Parts: sequence; C-alpha cells; structure tokens
Amino acid sequence: MLQHGVRSYIRYNYVIGDVQGCFEALKALLKDIQFDADQDFIWFAGDLVARGENSIGALRFIKKLCERGAAATVLGNHDLNLLAVARGIKKSKEKDNIDDVIHALESDDLIDWLRKQPLCLFPNENTILTHAGIPCVWDAEQVAALAKEVEAVLADDDFDVLDQFLTEMYGSEPDLWSNDLQGNSRLRCITNYLTRMRLTDKYGRLEFSFKDALDESMPKGFQPWFEYPSLAVKTHQIIFGHWAALQGKTITTQIQNVDGGCVWGHQLIAYRLEDQQLFKVDNPVFNT
Repeated sequence: MLQHGVRSYIRYNYVIGDVQGCFEALKALLKDIQFDADQDFIWFAGDLVARGENSIGALRFIKKLCERGAAATVLGNHDLNLLAVARGIKKSKEKDNIDDVIHALESDDLIDWLRKQPLCLFPNENTILTHAGIPCVWDAEQVAALAKEVEAVLADDDFDVLDQFLTEMYGSEPDLWSNDLQGNSRLRCITNYLTRMRLTDKYGRLEFSFKDALDESMPKGFQPWFEYPSLAVKTHQIIFGHWAALQGKTITTQIQNVDGGCVWGHQLIAYRLEDQQLFKVDNPVFNT
C-alpha cells in the first residue's frame, strides 16, 4: 500500500501538519530540518491552504515538490473547500484568504492538480496518514478503500460528476457510518470522517461542534476519536492534523497529531518517521 512514485532511497521522511497558506513558516521549518529535496521526503497532512498569509505561494511550492517526487499530500477540509469555491459551488469567505489562488494565472492547473490528490496515504507499511484521523470502526484496509471512492469522484474527467459531489459535500448527515450508505450520502460521510472528525461516540457517530483542547468540557457521550479501541491502530500508526488545539500532541506511540496551530500564531510541525522526533518552528509572520 506504499505510495506509488516514491524514490527507492530516502534519507528522512517527515510528516508536516496543516500549512494553511503559512508559506513563511513552511520555509522556516524546511530550513530547520535541513530538508534536502534530493534525499528527503515530505508527507503533508492536508489543509495546504486557507487563512494564512500566502496560500498561492504554499500551494505552488508544494505542487512542485510533489511533481519532482520529493513530497506527497492528503486533502484536508480547507483544500476541499477551495475546490468548491474554484468550481463556483461555494462563495469564498474573506477569512479564508484564498482569492490569491482563485485569481492566479495558473489557477486551473493548480485546482486540477489538487483535486487529484488522495485522502489517505501510507508513508510506510506500518503508518497511515489522513487529515483528521480514522474512526474506531474502520481498519486500515477499509480506510484505503473508502478513501478511493471519494478520490475517484474528485478526479473524475467529467466535471459534472465532480460538481455534483462538491454541491452535496457540505452537511453533517449521515453522522454514523454504515456499509449500506450509498451515493453522495456515503461519500459525504467518508469525507467527514477523513477531513472533519474530532469527536465521536463509541459507535463512531460524529459530533461536529467541538474544536477545543482536551481539558475542555465535551458534549455528553462523545470523546476524541482516538480514545476508543481502534481497528486501524492494531496494524498501523495513525498520523493526523486538523485539530489545532492538540498542538502536535503525541496521543500514544501509535497515534500522533501534527497540527501545531501555525495559522493561529503557534507552530508548524514536522514529525520524522525514522526516529519519531518532532521539529517545531514559530510562525514568523506573527513575530514581525
């Protein structure tokens, strides 16, 4: 299940959390880890764009890294939102700060590349990466198969297929997985688990309102998805971003968050797979 196209020799693999257009922080982090595109590989945890100071710069740079075989990325909720805005399905919000991407000369090329990126990656045979995590009711093989269902629609050559999905993508129902789900309800549920999830109940039912730190009061019956016995964790380490309040917390040896809340003035994080070392840089835009 390893990602195709990855070079045979890699010195270090790094997973980098939500960049969200914070291009200055990304450049600072790559300098800090002494990243060498000829020897190292970066796995981005999604949310490449939105709210940061330079989404177009970050997206151009990450696309080039991926095209030269030095990086790969999963999609996050903000990346999917950018697709919906670019396709005219949703209006851009000023706070998202993505107009630079929409109005770029090569916008069509960037959007076409972005929509063909996966929702799930396997950096190695023992590690699985998604933007928001994995619900306790799915094993790793199931995650890969379900992600491919959404990926096929996003990358479809028929833009009507893409637009129909993007139109139906928003919404919190169904909030509980069933293998019997079909059509856009099924795709929406998969997308919400892989790109929006924070809390679930013990059956995997999603709760969307909570975004705070782990010591804050949570809705009754719900806990962070990683608090439940997980099918995927039995076989793989799970790495995820999405939850800024976790600030790169090591949940267990098998579950690692990489979202440092950079876009909120905190840190951008790289997690090195070879030795589980965390590297963090402050967002320089907030220090000027």
